[in-house]
Amino acid sequence: MNTLAKILALVLVICVKLATPLYFHIGETERKCFIEEIPDETQVIGNYKVQLYDPRTGGFMPSSPGIGMHVEVKDPEDKTILSRVYSSEGRFTFTSHTPGEHVICLYSNSTKWFSGTQLRVHLDIQVGEHAIDYANIAQKEKLSELQLRVRQLLDQVEQITKEQNYQRYREERFRQTSESTNQRVLWWSLSQTCVLLAMGAWQMKHLKSFFEAKKLV
Repeated sequence: MNTLAKILALVLVICVKLATPLYFHIGETERKCFIEEIPDETQVIGNYKVQLYDPRTGGFMPSSPGIGMHVEVKDPEDKTILSRVYSSEGRFTFTSHTPGEHVICLYSNSTKWFSGTQLRVHLDIQVGEHAIDYANIAQKEKLSELQLRVRQLLDQVEQITKEQNYQRYREERFRQTSESTNQRVLWWSLSQTCVLLAMGAWQMKHLKSFFEAKKLV
């Protein structure tokens, strides 16, 4: 595969991965976590909305004031980089400082509603240049349409570079793991061989002593 094809494939992966709108249901004490593979020094924005189940209508309320949502984010080293209680609708943001799998967990901190009631949480996680509000940037910096487009292209190139660096980091980690595994397998095989040789020598010595005691040799 040539360089252009690799770049196009990487762009496709980024476009699919960096925009993940979804919704899910959680209970009163339930905790929902997601894993995002994020390069280093990359901004992440999560937009969410919580809807409370209404047993009278059998549906979910358009809004659920008074219900708080606890958001907790841990980096690949299991360090907490974000832990905060938000309202029933809003956004959270953080910047990664270590490349790898980041765990994003959400759960309700409210105890005002009856046990067993469900919440529907709409979540949209945006990573990299997808998390940048270009309309706000254009307004603040007074950028023309062409200047804004150039800014977007530069950010996309920067994000692709970060993704490529992260893929190289993953390949290096995988190579180190493979070499470590191969080395352990080699030492384990050598250890087994030594044990078998020692057992064989001990059995031959034991048999020789047995035959000598019986005066067969």
